[in-house]
Parts: sequence; C-alpha cells; structure tokens
Amino acid sequence: KIKLPKKTARRYPAYELYLYGEGNYAEENKNLLLTGIPVLFLPGNAGSYKQVRSLGSIALRKAEDVDFKYHFNFFSVNFNEELVALYGGSLQRQTKFVHECIKVILKLYKDRDFAPSSVAIVGHSMGGLVARALLTLKNFKPELINLLITQATPHVAPVMPLDKYLTDFYTAVNNHWILKAQDLRNLTTLSVAGGFRDYQVRSGLAFLPRLSQHDSALSVVSSAVPRAWASTDHLSIVWCKELILATIRAFFDLIDENTRQITDNPKKRMSVLNHHFVRHPAKMYEENPEAFTHLTGAFSWITVKASKWTYSVYNDSDGKYFAFPLASHRKSYSHVFCENSMLDTNSWIYGCMNTNSSMCLEAADLSWRAELLPTTKVVMLKLLDYPSLSHIVIQVPPAVGNKYTLGCEFFKEDSRTVQLPVTRLFSFGFSSSKILLNSTGLLYNVQLQHFNQIYQAFKIYIDSHCQSLKERKPSVYRLHIPWSYEDSITVAKVPSLAEISAKLHTAQPHSDSSLPELNIYSSPDCQYEVILKTSLLQVLGQIVRFHAGAFPVYIVSNILLTYGGQLSTLRATGQCSDFSLELVRTAKPYKAEPLISIVVFLQGFNWFREIWESLSLPEVDAAVLSSQDAWFPLVSLILFLFGTGIAYWSGVFFSTSLRLFSSLWLTLIRPPELQKDKLITPSRLCGMISLALVSWTTCGALAVLIIYLQYFMGSYKLVHIFVTSVSHFQDSGHSKETSQNSSTHTAKAQSSVDSIPEATQSPSNSKTVAEAVNSLKMHITVLNLFTWIVLLNLPSLIYWLKNLRYSVRLDPDPCRSTAIILVCILEILMNSSTSEVKSSKLLKIAAKVPLPLSVAMLAFGRMHLYRVPHFVTFSLLLHVLCCFV
Repeated sequence: KIKLPKKTARRYPAYELYLYGEGNYAEENKNLLLTGIPVLFLPGNAGSYKQVRSLGSIALRKAEDVDFKYHFNFFSVNFNEELVALYGGSLQRQTKFVHECIKVILKLYKDRDFAPSSVAIVGHSMGGLVARALLTLKNFKPELINLLITQATPHVAPVMPLDKYLTDFYTAVNNHWILKAQDLRNLTTLSVAGGFRDYQVRSGLAFLPRLSQHDSALSVVSSAVPRAWASTDHLSIVWCKELILATIRAFFDLIDENTRQITDNPKKRMSVLNHHFVRHPAKMYEENPEAFTHLTGAFSWITVKASKWTYSVYNDSDGKYFAFPLASHRKSYSHVFCENSMLDTNSWIYGCMNTNSSMCLEAADLSWRAELLPTTKVVMLKLLDYPSLSHIVIQVPPAVGNKYTLGCEFFKEDSRTVQLPVTRLFSFGFSSSKILLNSTGLLYNVQLQHFNQIYQAFKIYIDSHCQSLKERKPSVYRLHIPWSYEDSITVAKVPSLAEISAKLHTAQPHSDSSLPELNIYSSPDCQYEVILKTSLLQVLGQIVRFHAGAFPVYIVSNILLTYGGQLSTLRATGQCSDFSLELVRTAKPYKAEPLISIVVFLQGFNWFREIWESLSLPEVDAAVLSSQDAWFPLVSLILFLFGTGIAYWSGVFFSTSLRLFSSLWLTLIRPPELQKDKLITPSRLCGMISLALVSWTTCGALAVLIIYLQYFMGSYKLVHIFVTSVSHFQDSGHSKETSQNSSTHTAKAQSSVDSIPEATQSPSNSKTVAEAVNSLKMHITVLNLFTWIVLLNLPSLIYWLKNLRYSVRLDPDPCRSTAIILVCILEILMNSSTSEVKSSKLLKIAAKVPLPLSVAMLAFGRMHLYRVPHFVTFSLLLHVLCCFV
C-alpha cells in the first residue's frame, strides 16, 4: 500500500493505491526506491485492485529474462469495488483520485536516474473510461499519460444508463475526445474487446469513437489478436494469458533505450501495437529493419520453375535455398502465395534483384510481409508491387528432429476469388447459399455479398473431402471483416465438417464498399463445399446483444398501456378489467411505434430539427441508434412483443400471489369486519414526512424500497376487505340455494379476480365484494409498475449500502426528489379504492395520459433508463389526484 498525502486520504477515504510485487522484487521495493517504468492499473465495475497480478507477474518474468535491464513497476488503484457501471455518481470522484495517484507515483521517482515524466495506464471495463476522463479535468496535463490500454471498456455508451450522472459523464468524455482530437495525438490508445463471449459489454461498445486521427487510436477484438485468436468473457480478459503476453511483449518493445522509459515517439508506439495486436509477421519487432540482408551459409541453391510447389522437411541436416524466377510468371499470374508451418521468428522469404546469377547474395527480407496464423505463417505478394524483383527465394534451414512443410503457388486473383450471396433474413434457415471449391491450390477467398448489418447472422458450414487418406495439414478458415479488426479464425482437420458463426460487432460504414471475406487456407487436392444459412437463433441473439438494455422500457410501456386501459374501462363501465385481459386489448405496438418512426423520419429535415430543438426536446433515442448503425427494421416490434410477454407473466405472478394470500387468510383466520380508513390520517402524514427525511438524509432508493415493501404488505388490507365481505356474505343466513350460489361465487372470486359478483339478495355485500375485486385488480397493476421503479433504482441503493461506513448520505443521489414524490403517492394509493376514482372529474385525463407517456418512454427512454420512473410517477400522480378531485 502506498501512503497518500493526508489531504488526499481525507478527501477519498474509500480509495487506496498499491504497488504490486512478489518474491525478492517485492522485498527490494518495500522502501519504494523504484527504478522501473510505472504502469497504473484501473479496475472496472466491482473490480478488485488485485486483478493487476496477471500483468505484474508476467512482466516480472519477462524482466528476469532480460536480467532486469528494463523492468516495470505495476501500481493498482483500489476503488472499493464500486458499481460504477450502474451508478455514475462516483465516476468523477474516481477520475480525480486517479489524477492524484499519478502525481504520487511520479514523485516516487524524483531525483532518480531515468526518472519518468509520464505513466502508462491499463484500464479494465469502466477503469478504461475513467482513464479517458482524466483528459477532461481542468488541471490535468495530457503529457502525464503516454499510453492507454483498455480491456473490454464500453467507450461508446453505458451498458445500462440507469442514472443521469452516468450518461452525462459519457457525453463529456466523448465530446472532449472529439473536439480536442488534435491535442490527443501524443497519447496512444488501444482498446481490446472480448468478442462474442463477453455478455456484459458487447464489442461494438468497446470500439473507440471514430476520430479524424487514426494514427493514435486502435480498436481490436481479442479473436483477431495474433497468438490469442480467441474470444474472452468480461472478466477473463484481465487474466487471459495470450492477451497478457501480447500486452507485456508490446510494453517491452515500446522501451526507448536512451531514456529507459516508454518511447515518446507516437509512430513507434502505433507500430509496436500493430505488430502485436493486428498483424504479427512471425518476426521479433524491429523499429527500423534493414532493407537488404545477405544470404550466407553453405546452403544448396535449387531453382523452381513450376507455378505450384510444396516441400516437406523432416530431420534434414542440410539447409536449402529455393529460388522462383519471376520473369516467366509475371505474364500469366498476378499474385504469389507462400506458407510455412515452421512457426519460429526467423526470416524465411526474400526478394532477389539479381538477374544473371543463379545465386542471390543480397536480398530484400519479405518476411515482414508475412502474417502469423494458428498453424502456419503465410505471405501473399502482388507481383506488380515488386517490379524490380527477379526471384522469390525461400530459405529452408536444417531441421534436426523437426517436421514441417512449405508451399508456394502463383495464381491469378480472379481464379481464387468467388462471391457468395448471403441468404435473406426471412429465409429462417430453410434456404441456403452453396458453392463448391475444387481445390488445386493453397488459398481461396469467398466474398460474402450483402453482409453488412448487425442484425444479420449466419451459420457457415465447410465440408472438406480429399481424394486420398494421407495425413494432411489442418485447414485454417478466417472470417475477415475489412472495416474493423474483428476477424475470427477456425482451425479444422481435413477432411471434416466445420461450423462457423458469421455475425458482426459493427455495421459497415457508409463510406466503405468492401466485402467481408471467408479466407480458406486449404489443403491441395481437396474439395471444399461452403454452405451458408441464416441462423434465426443468432439473429435473436444479436437483438438481445444490442438491445437487451432497452427491455425494461418496453415492459413498463406495456404495463402503462394496460394501466391506462383499466382506468378507461373503470370510467366507462364502473368495473376494473383484469390485467391480462386488458394487456391483450390495449398493449398494441401500432399505438406507439408509428409515431416514433415518423418523428425519426422528420428529424432528417432541417426545418423540423430546428422546431424540435426550439422546444428543447431531447433527440429521439431511435435516431441516435440509427446514426450509430445499431438500429434496424422490426427490432422495435420484436422488443415490444418480448415486453408484452414479460409484462403478462409479471401480472400473473402478482395476481396469483395475492389470490393465494387471500385463500390462506380465509382458511386460517376468520377476519372481523374492517372499516375503511381515510386517505390521509395523521399517522400516514407522519409516515410520509419520516420517509421523506430518510430520502433526504440517506438514500432515495432506500425510501422507495421501504414504501414499496409497505405497499406490498399493506395489500393485505385490500385482501382483508375482500375476504371479510365474502365471509359475511357466506354467513348471512340465506336459504340453502342462495348459500350454495354464494359459495360458488366465493370460489370463483378466489380463483380468479376476473368476475364481478352478480346481484344477489344482499346487494350491499355484493357491492362490497365487487369493489374489493376492482380495487385488487388496480392495485396489482400499480404494484407491477412500482416494482420496475424499485428495480431501476436498486443499483444506487446497493452502492449506498457498500459505502455506508464512509458516508451516511448518498451524494449525488439520482432518485432523491423522485423518491419524495413517490412516498407521498404510495402512502395515499395503498389506502385508496376504485370507489373514489371512478367518480373523479380527472379520470378521463388520467385514463388518456398513459398512452402519450408510453410513447414518450419508448422515444426517450431506450438509452436513458433513468427517465422511465419519471413517466410512471407522473401517471401515478394523476391517479392520486383522482382520489380527491
């Protein structure tokens, strides 16, 4: 633990700074006499400062390999595992604390040789966003950070925008990075996303906002990172060994030998990151590789004139040079492709400019043009790009105890490129696109036409058949997305049936016309059949991946429409309809979605946008999502139907719970007659004031939860009225037939609250039972609505509970004012009944308001979930006013 200045420790009592170490290294650095290169790790949402161990430990092993000529000091910040992805009120505080930590870290190196003037930062999840936010601070000097690596950080937008502080923080950070782009050119930023295994942060959110300067920012998906080639979940990206090795190798390659710190040259930093995270040539990184090299050694020279060549080596003690003259191939072929299964980091392919000699003593090293794949390293050269080359030379070193194969072929690009149109979305997997490749070569490119949207998802099956049963090298299939670094690679034995999932993290930019490709690094003399089908399950998965955060909006919208329908029925007939029946009748997508679509369309016109902005209305969320290429046709309908289903079952849950409670109450207790109380009594007024004080002095979500539990438990009073009325109705001393009819009616009323008692010989009792049933139905809907308000405010309550030992009052509190209003509303509603409401002058307005509120909720709440409780609160407020007016 690093001791912080008293002022800093007092201002941030929940936060700490640590230095990681182990073994002798830890003992040597106890006195903080540091001589290394500082790296600061920032954990994310509910993350631990101990997650730095993976980076620190592997960096220490690497330093031991170079005899501590260079080494890194890894620091880590303890954010007390705060839920900053769900509560944004502490993000600004975390950012300011990190700024103080950077100053403390740099002071530890004061007066040392090669003292650093900047810090490299590695941020996981929300820690990466906090690191980017440092540049928005007024007193922060941008030169204090030279390198920023983020892991699974949602840069574009919050995953769950549950409070205004979170969305405002994102807006401030992203706007600053766009407006001040030129000032950030000296900061190199790498964002690594986890891929499809990361269910918490989809990789599209982890792509840095598209800036004008592409030379200082890089975004990649872990499935495309060389030597990793795998997707990670949200947590394992921190300790995935392959990614950690790539990161540490990059760190060591970034060191400037003169300053013994990370280089100040932004171009070198980007070159190193591209080498380790984008395209690895199977060579050790060199900043300025020599243009020419001498081919020496007692190797025999062999000239190969054929257009196709393969060579297998096993335990060969002699080295060889294979020379391919280009003069005879330039007229017939456009490209040359070579592969080598020896995965070492030595040079192996050269370009020779000698035209007269059979030997080439000086040649250009073309190995830097190669690319590393899981089982081979490959290089493809366009002959027109190398007009001065006379030969391609392949070096085969002695292979003692090793076995590997090499191959080269000359070909025309058109002969190895085929186009395959993808199937339509509404084919539902019943139709397919097929293509048959009779492989005589080593490479095929299958271009996937019309594959450019995020809602498209396919299954690609590659069936390989070979003429002979001899052992063959495995085939490598790569799905290459040209507009972003999100490739995925599959290795399959030959022959076999391989299955590949094809879906996108980001849609194709409008300015890009390239096609996604399926690269097949094949075995010669094998036949490959490529079959592509639409995968309906994965299409739905894409909808969930991109829009799961909007589910609460659609669920509450359905409940709100049902609530308005119940009020309308109450006004028209004097009876409250059942929740499930009213949901089927009123919750229709055509009531809300067409209006939103019209507004989004009109916002494309300047005159409408000016009117919209003059009214100070926020931008429609669907328009923002469309601009981010994250919105597509029919998605709103699908989400609405999902919301209808969840709303239906939540209504069934609450009505069943109260029904069972009423049956149990009648069985166990013979309740006395219950007198109905007034809506406002001194005790209830005291309850409102006390809960308002709880909200103001502690946490608004706590007051909301207390009143919710009070409302839920207070529902027994309504059940009490219902059961008491039925009980007295049974004991009223009627004839046997009347008694039997009333018993039958009681059973019906207990088993379903759908039916209203018919007129009987005791109209007062019948009226009371009907009133109780109506009120019970209305309270079920209100309880359903209020449950979602509680769920949306729960993260701030959890945050408050975790930090209770540091502060009793949550500051800032996203729901304090809303909580005070809800406390007053619920205290009155829990004692109300439909008898006061159905005679109200405001009932007509209260019944019509939920529809426009539902439309507004869908328009402005998809990307701002914290607005949902405001719409519900306004509707419930009108309900309360109906009890008095």
